[in-house]
This record gives sequence, structure tokens and C-alpha cells, in this order.
Amino acid sequence: MINDRKKKLLQAILMEFIANAEPVGSRTLTKRYDLGLSPATIRNEMSDLEEMGFLLRPHTSAGRVPTEKAYRYYVDQMMKTHELTNDEKAIIAGKINNTMNELDKTIKHATKLLSELTNLTSFAVTPKKESDRLQHIELLQIEGNRLVLVLVAETGKTSTVVMHSHSRYSEDALAILERALSIEYKGKTITESLTMDIADTIKNDAPAVAKLFSEISPSLASTLRGMLETDIYMEGISNIFANPEYSDNVKASKFIDMIFKKDDFTRVLSNRDDGIIITIGEENEDDALKNSTLITATYHVDGEYIGKIGVIGPTRMPYGHVTSVIKYLTENVDKSFNKDLNPE
Repeated sequence: MINDRKKKLLQAILMEFIANAEPVGSRTLTKRYDLGLSPATIRNEMSDLEEMGFLLRPHTSAGRVPTEKAYRYYVDQMMKTHELTNDEKAIIAGKINNTMNELDKTIKHATKLLSELTNLTSFAVTPKKESDRLQHIELLQIEGNRLVLVLVAETGKTSTVVMHSHSRYSEDALAILERALSIEYKGKTITESLTMDIADTIKNDAPAVAKLFSEISPSLASTLRGMLETDIYMEGISNIFANPEYSDNVKASKFIDMIFKKDDFTRVLSNRDDGIIITIGEENEDDALKNSTLITATYHVDGEYIGKIGVIGPTRMPYGHVTSVIKYLTENVDKSFNKDLNPE
């Protein structure tokens, strides 16, 4: 059982090591922290903490570093909510609110913000969602013989494809087909839409409309299939090189290999529980993550679980600040896509 004095000392060691990445000695603690303890007492307490498995003494230093057990104890027993600055809150709220109702853009911005505010590698994953329903279909003609098809799901997920047509079509033909597609597909799930055959229905319209439909059909089908795929966004990959933990080329290579194997990484993320989950070092099942901390949180659309967002970095990270940023970020995403709070 760790007493209050050891707890206070361990917290000071964690703060110092997280800030400077250097082994912490009694002299440093005496100078920088008001612990009310003599250097001799600090050394004795540090020895006890080492025996208890909370500290480790590197071979080349008289100072000590926290172990994964220390980080886990800190997260479970000592971590406090970190109040974000007004500037941080304004940046998050501004970026998220500027992309309301556009889920893809919102999640991309959220991922980038998370990396910028934590100086870590961030990611977001949107799972396959066969039950997602189509909400809006738009068909546009741009310069040359090019068409733009836009599909928007109820979750806000948007897919856009540009196609080359054999000829230009009238605005009437485009409007008629767009209206027909909306009638047939709006409110249907993406899976249902993929199994529908509306060619016979379209044939009853003008020949130009039927011809237009035959041109866009392959792209329509491939776009619908694409909306069922899992997307993963990543930002700040180069941030790992600022951490001494990854100065070792082997560790850095393992990290890079892991995050670029997106299918494997997506599987790891998809298998994690909902809420804010922190796994430290050896707690991670994947071997490539054994030297890292992985923090994930869930985000929602209209109260329904949609995907995960989080960070990956060294076990030496400011857990309180990072989790507070993630929490505030996901709260803003959830709020932006809550129909009760944002009625049309």
C-alpha cells in the first residue's frame, strides 16, 4: 500500500520525468518541489518505491524513472482533470463548428487538432456502417463532359466522385435523374441501396435520362461500396521523432510499420471498449505497441456510436492534459451532430 508521502513523491517524479525525459534524482526533487522532506528521506522513499515496482534505476544514472506500473497508478489514482485554456477551447469549438453536418471534414479537423494540441500522433477511425441511411443525393455537371455525384448519409458521411461522360446533358435531364435517385434511395440503408435495381424505373423517363443513368451507374455502385469501408485518418506521425523514446531506429521503425499497416491498426482500435480507454506499454496486446501508450475515445452522431479517435505516443506523456483535450474534443463533435441540440 502506497502512503500519502510516497504518493506525493511519486507524483513529483512523474511530473519531472514527463516534462524533461531525464532520470530524476533527490537533488532535483529537493530544488524544484516543495515536498517538505530532506534529501535523505527522499532517497529512502525512492528506494522503497523502486522495491515496490514504481521506479526503475537506469544503469547509467543515479536518478530513477517511472515504470509502467507508476503510470498506471497515476492514471487510476492520481490523475486530475486538466482545465483547458480558453484559447484551446476556442480553437476546438471554432474548428468543429465550422464543419457542422460534414462528418468527414469534422473528423479530419478533429484529428489534426488533436495532434497539434498534444504534440502526439493522432488518429480517428470510422467503422463500417451497413445500417447508415442515405439522406441526400446530388448530381452536378461541371466544365467539359464531367459529372459530380455527391452522396450524403444520415451520419454526415459524404462521398463525392467525379466522372467523365460521353456528352453533356441538359439541366432538365440532370434534375430529373437527381430527383429519381432521391426518391428511390433516400432513407434506404447503404446495403439496401447496393442491392436495388432501379434501371427499369429510370427507363420510363426520357431517353437522355436513361442514358445518363447508364453512364453514372458504375460510379454510383462503387461509391456506395466505398461508403461501407472503414476510414482511418492520421496526423502528426513525425511527432514521434521529437521523443527520445523513439530515437532508437528499431523502435521508431516498429512504430512506423505498425501505424502504416492500417488494416491491423484499425482492427486494434475497433476491438477497444467505448469511452476513454488508456492502455500503457505491456497492457497493449499488439507487440508493436508494447513501448507506447494508446488512448482512445468514442464519438457519436445523434447519440449513436460512430467511431473512435485518439492518440499514440510514448508511455511518458502528460496524461491529464491529453485526456482532457480528447474529452473536450469528442464532446464538441458529439454536440455538433446531435439533432436535438442542432434542429434543422
